[in-house]
Amino acid sequence: MEVILVEDVPHLGRAGEVVKVKDGYARNYLIPKGLAQAATKENLKALEERRRQLERRSARELERARELAERIGEITCTIRRPAGAEGKLFGAVTSADIEEALKEMGIEVDRKRIELAEPIKVTGAYTVPIKLHPEVTATLKLWVEKEE
Repeated sequence: MEVILVEDVPHLGRAGEVVKVKDGYARNYLIPKGLAQAATKENLKALEERRRQLERRSARELERARELAERIGEITCTIRRPAGAEGKLFGAVTSADIEEALKEMGIEVDRKRIELAEPIKVTGAYTVPIKLHPEVTATLKLWVEKEE
């Protein structure tokens, strides 16, 4: 019997795949648990429509991510913090601080996407990667300066 997987099933396949399984496994386990549905013409047609919608949505998200990466690449962000004589900060600049600075510039980025290896503790110039999409990573030019 052929079924369409609704969820990922270990050792069988990923959601959206059409797989061939034994009739009893499909009728007694996969379908009642909501893990799969029968591969009828109607269900296959609905699956294809969902795939097309997902492809269109992911293409739009990719385009938005590329546009945002271009905007981020063009700007330079400056963060001022109290620091000692040698440029060592009293505290640190974290991804939350960078998120806030970008928000003030009109760019919305989730702090979890800012790939800061460790908090910045010294004044200077930095390049910070921001993962906007699995295929798109923007590079932010960041200046950390001593607050007067």
